[in-house]
Amino acid sequence: MADVKFFCRWFEAFFVISVQFCVRSEDADAHKLLYSNGGWYTDTENLIAQPGPCNIDIRDNSLTQGDFIEKYAEKAPVIFRSVTDNSNFRKLCSKSLLVENYGSKEVILSSANTYSYTKVPVSFQHYVEEILQPQDANTLGNETLYLFGDQNYTEWKPLLDEYIQPPYYLPGHTGALSFGLAGAGTGVPFHFHGPGFGEVIYGRKRWFLYPPEQQPEFNPNRTTLQWLLEKYPQLEESDKPYECTIGPGEIIYFPDRWWHGTLNIDTSVFISTFLGLAPWI
Repeated sequence: MADVKFFCRWFEAFFVISVQFCVRSEDADAHKLLYSNGGWYTDTENLIAQPGPCNIDIRDNSLTQGDFIEKYAEKAPVIFRSVTDNSNFRKLCSKSLLVENYGSKEVILSSANTYSYTKVPVSFQHYVEEILQPQDANTLGNETLYLFGDQNYTEWKPLLDEYIQPPYYLPGHTGALSFGLAGAGTGVPFHFHGPGFGEVIYGRKRWFLYPPEQQPEFNPNRTTLQWLLEKYPQLEESDKPYECTIGPGEIIYFPDRWWHGTLNIDTSVFISTFLGLAPWI
């Protein structure tokens, strides 16, 4: 009986020491690592930008196609939650699987300025291991390279075919997919084009939008991060943009010719569905 009591006390002491060690280890590592998302790590020390307010409507799958056309299609951006289930696509976008399946494939990197003049071909693995990194606050957009949309569609088709597009649509339009991967603090300065949807697969992305008639003041060669740090705090209330930060599984819709700039809070994997007039229209 004495042996049993001794063992129990020894085990209790060992358990308490082990738990204390684990807690202390977690505390020590907490400032270094925010979280792991499919292998796309973001160090807390590299997080310059943070999520901001959200003044855009947020809707779920109770929104009908008719209501989408009436309230948002040509009038305003909107955020969607729980309208599709892309969990399988998300698994395929983990770091290990993307590098395994597409590491040797050539991708074209674009400069992260408004006009994306610079194009640089590299292997996907080289981009992930050597180029993908957080944005330096002093680096210009035309000096920053990141991946968005310039892949060989035939080579990437097995992945893109797994993506479930948003259930809402514009009559007479078809969707073209653009896949992206970028580091924390990167993004594209204000620009405009046709309507579309943007979904975050991993990470978080902050969006800033203005209607077509309200052109924002910005330098096309400076980054969205620099605009946020330098211009955003000086904006009058009437000059502030529509904005929201979206996370995994959330989708934003932006209408035709709306100005928008993007900012990746974390290392982010994302995909856009650009809507263009169908060729038979």
